[in-house]
Amino acid sequence: MGIDLVALYTDLHRHPELSFQEHRTAGIAASMLRDLGLEVEEGVGTTGVVGVLRNGDGPVVWARADMDALPVAEATGLPYASTAVGTDASGKSVPVMHACGHDMHVTAMIGAVERLVAERGEWAGTLVVLIQPAEEVGAGSRAMLDDGILDRYPRPDIVLGQHVTPLPAGTVGMRPGPQMAAADGITVTLHGRGGHGSRPHTTIDPVVMAAATVMRLQTIASREYDPRSVGVVTVGSIHAGTKNNIISSEATLELSLRYPDDAARAQVLSAVERIVRAEAAASGAEREPEFRTDHVLPPTINDPEVTARVSAAIDRALGEGTVMDPGFFTGSEDVSWFARDSGAPLVFWFWGVIDAELYADAVAAGTVSDVVPTTHSDKFAPVIDPGIGIGVTAMHAAVREFLAPQRS
Repeated sequence: MGIDLVALYTDLHRHPELSFQEHRTAGIAASMLRDLGLEVEEGVGTTGVVGVLRNGDGPVVWARADMDALPVAEATGLPYASTAVGTDASGKSVPVMHACGHDMHVTAMIGAVERLVAERGEWAGTLVVLIQPAEEVGAGSRAMLDDGILDRYPRPDIVLGQHVTPLPAGTVGMRPGPQMAAADGITVTLHGRGGHGSRPHTTIDPVVMAAATVMRLQTIASREYDPRSVGVVTVGSIHAGTKNNIISSEATLELSLRYPDDAARAQVLSAVERIVRAEAAASGAEREPEFRTDHVLPPTINDPEVTARVSAAIDRALGEGTVMDPGFFTGSEDVSWFARDSGAPLVFWFWGVIDAELYADAVAAGTVSDVVPTTHSDKFAPVIDPGIGIGVTAMHAAVREFLAPQRS
């Protein structure tokens, strides 16, 4: 009897784990890969898992699934909903939910590997399975690479990955070239001079400085950036002060910056620094602002030639017309580091996991944004059937496309 993928998925969904804390998830994945006959190593890049299936001479395919969850309180009402609580990197107790579908990514990967093992008499080559931690903080792939996986395992000829998305179940989305944005997470600290709220003239108010900076930063995308291109400048958080009658001495801004390529990245980063420094000077700041880079994610760029092959393979497996172009996503991923560091081409795609009838009704009513929860929402709930099956079939078809046929 094969692996019960529904039971696996619902178990993983009930027991989500935050980035670099995925010990239970990693243990389950490692155990299943061992049972399927793979050579398995755990603890790679902190909590990552690498499984290797050697099956004669042929191409080396790396297939990646991420496994971490998010600090979100689940509100789906599902019978297998998460009630988990974790501790984040700052030591704060937070609810935890698989609000981005990584539980389904792991499940689909295990199902695809099970099929590939059953068919090993039909293909030749080496499959390297990466169960990656900490995608949500943009650090997991880098951690695995820094742990030496390119030296310890067969180097890839192709890197494959997939992700669920709020499109109707039965659709698969991929496009050649830029698929997802590059991103930088930056923390800016603005320095003022603190004092009593009744005597603002004796202070340099960092809250006012921060407010002016936030408003000016919005002009990067609206007034400096080519409107035909994609560029996002988001100030996700502002922190300053402790009490209403105290003017604090500093304020911090946390920025999320996104762009399609390295040239756009250089333009936006330069504009951010110029504006922050100028607003600090305009406020009379006595110290220069400080900039800290929290993460850097490269653009996810699909190799055109191999993307065409994967698209055709998935169309054959799931039905002609299944694969569509979803457009460029301003979300970001860290899967590209595997391809960039190894020099191998990348194909990364999305598969829809929203009930097709619900989605069609929402399109007809013009209410998609109102009734279809997106990833990172507390109501994001992939449909189990056919969601799991499509993910399994898509990954299986993509891997088989690059493995050599077994010689008789």
